[in-house]
Amino acid sequence: MGSERELAFIAVHRESYPRVYRFVRRRVESAEVAEELAADVFRVVWQKWDDGPRTDSAWLFTVARNLIGNAYRSRDRLLALQEKLRSAAEPRSGTESEDLVVQDVMAALRENERDILQLAYWDELSMAEIAGVLGCSESAARVRLHRARAAFRKRMPAAAGSITQKMEA
Repeated sequence: MGSERELAFIAVHRESYPRVYRFVRRRVESAEVAEELAADVFRVVWQKWDDGPRTDSAWLFTVARNLIGNAYRSRDRLLALQEKLRSAAEPRSGTESEDLVVQDVMAALRENERDILQLAYWDELSMAEIAGVLGCSESAARVRLHRARAAFRKRMPAAAGSITQKMEA
């Protein structure tokens, strides 16, 4: 049997989850995102439980609202990164699938290449800040960023060409 803390949390979750989920679902684009964010609300509740359990609806909805804001900001940063990367890539004819192309190219990059591109474009860090995050010199960070950009550009036309070929077929 669970501890008092676990039993109390389960009761709060059982009672409040449907309302929190509906609150989140009305504000996000998909049921999957809503489920994830509603679960995150209760993760925060669990983490803060020792500080004194807060289970009132207003607090739960405030936590949900903050997490929704974080999700929107994260999505906006991702879109901004995709736009910056797209503008850095070789010009090509525009299609509605450009976002998918950028996502595919980013997914095809090695993790360290993706990370440095995100630090530079998504997080808009300076070279000194990137070097600090990576634990290397500025010149090493500059070389890594140059290589990541080259890897992105190298994959971009190939990815765009394969999508174009699929669309024509």
